[in-house]
Amino acid sequence: MGEEFNETYITLGGFEGMENYRYLYFILVLTLCILSIYSNAIIVYIIWEHQNLHESMYIFIAALSVNSLLVSINIYPKLLIDFLSEKQTVSYSVCLLQYFLCYCLGIVDLLLLAAMAFDRYVSICKPLVYPNIMTNRTVVVVLVFAWFVPASQMSVSTVLSAKQKVCHFVIKGFFCTNSIFKLHCVNSKVISVFGLVSCMFILGICPVFFVLFTYARILFIVYKSSNDVRQKAAETCLPHLLVLLCFTALGTYDVVFVVLYNPLFNPIIYGFKMKEIFKRLKKLFDKVFL
Repeated sequence: MGEEFNETYITLGGFEGMENYRYLYFILVLTLCILSIYSNAIIVYIIWEHQNLHESMYIFIAALSVNSLLVSINIYPKLLIDFLSEKQTVSYSVCLLQYFLCYCLGIVDLLLLAAMAFDRYVSICKPLVYPNIMTNRTVVVVLVFAWFVPASQMSVSTVLSAKQKVCHFVIKGFFCTNSIFKLHCVNSKVISVFGLVSCMFILGICPVFFVLFTYARILFIVYKSSNDVRQKAAETCLPHLLVLLCFTALGTYDVVFVVLYNPLFNPIIYGFKMKEIFKRLKKLFDKVFL
């Protein structure tokens, strides 16, 4: 191992003991890759193509699908190559990039879910002022914030990690996550505190509590409303709650969360649970296969 930054290579230890089944895993991951890219691309296409879906709620869903496509691009190609390689290694610079994208895109998901929760709250609880609040300008500002802020925050953590000296060269996993901190010769308190306060608490825990609080308010208000309002709330809020539940339930498992949840669950949930999307999805498949 060289001491220069661009000569340092990390071994991915998660592939140990999988040599006899690597072709099977390759086919499985390739299938997941194709399904995730195809399904998310269809959701984006349907929302882009139909003018009446150019509303804030559907735009946020399309943004979530675009984010899932970026996750697939970040994870699947390297994973597929590693399954067919004799040695699973990655340069430290690529490892840092993978770490940056993994957590940046994960935080983007949370912020988009928070934006959707706010959109549903205004739509259901304050319908008269909804057009004045959720304007095109508001949507653009929210989307820029959702991608720019996590990228800025994770850039600081990534740059600080890049300046650390590496003394260990094996990661117990299939790709680079916060396990890169264990590669450093000395644990940095600055990186730990910054990651805990800025990335995890402000951009991680706070959006989750905001979403839960918002939907609790929605449930409290619709409980005292008419059946029509309850039905509307159930149709539009249930998919978001399912996505959030999947996110929080599987988020502790890096492999499941990044490889399975992000690329696949979003289009499945929104494709079958959102009436307008499902209607156009059905028409599209009827046109293609019939």
